[in-house]
Amino acid sequence: MSGFVTSGLPFMKMHGLGNDFVVIDARRGDVALEPSLLRALGDRHRGVGFDQLAVMSDRSGVLELRFYNADGSASAACGNATRCIARHVMDQTGQSDLTLKTERGVLSARDAGNGLTSVNMGSPHTAWDQIPLAQQVDTLALPIAGKPVATGMGNPHCTFFVEDVMAVDLDTFGPQYEHHPLFPHRTNVQIAEITGPDRIRMRVWERGVGITLASGSSSCATAVAAARRGLTGRQVEIALDGGRLDLDWRDDGVWMTGPTAHVFDGTLTPEFLASLS
Repeated sequence: MSGFVTSGLPFMKMHGLGNDFVVIDARRGDVALEPSLLRALGDRHRGVGFDQLAVMSDRSGVLELRFYNADGSASAACGNATRCIARHVMDQTGQSDLTLKTERGVLSARDAGNGLTSVNMGSPHTAWDQIPLAQQVDTLALPIAGKPVATGMGNPHCTFFVEDVMAVDLDTFGPQYEHHPLFPHRTNVQIAEITGPDRIRMRVWERGVGITLASGSSSCATAVAAARRGLTGRQVEIALDGGRLDLDWRDDGVWMTGPTAHVFDGTLTPEFLASLS
């Protein structure tokens, strides 16, 4: 980090449906991101603020993405950030499709027209040891009050189907299950309400972050959970606090389509960086 004390550190601020990100372009050189810097950057009062931070690199000749939560922990997948970065790169290069390498695997993205961007988040994990869970259980009806569904989308998810998402106090409900012993790596928590044929209203508590206006991987997990339960088909529209995403669970993976926004570019000052050393 000391290398940036005199030069500053450029970044971009983006969001997908209010699910917001700091994006650092490290394609021209590695960036050292210590947990203290991640947490300071994620502070909405004293830093920049984000739900997740993403780092772009191309060490393998393919665009690579690494993700971190606001508490400094790593995340293998972040669907909305992937869509935002894909849109940014397509706008830069004039491409209409591209591939991105993440810990989740190599993902495909494409321009869906009308300002929308699609990304294939890969096939879901439904086996208990792939999600992973702490013990062998039925992932379609976990031995937890409310019988939630467990799904892996590169990160673990726990989806509760409820009659009214607004009747649930997510501030207390979310952390209660994020740290449930059945999830050794913690979990993202979704509450979902079936509002019509192939329509879902969803709210989300993200591990390491808290309540967010939207979550791409959570939307994928909820679409998969609803289809597995027979509550919807494989194509659904999900309404989140921040807007709408369209999900399509196909043979090649879960495709997610929605809007993105590149809000501003900035540079962390040498003074800010020096204060963290």
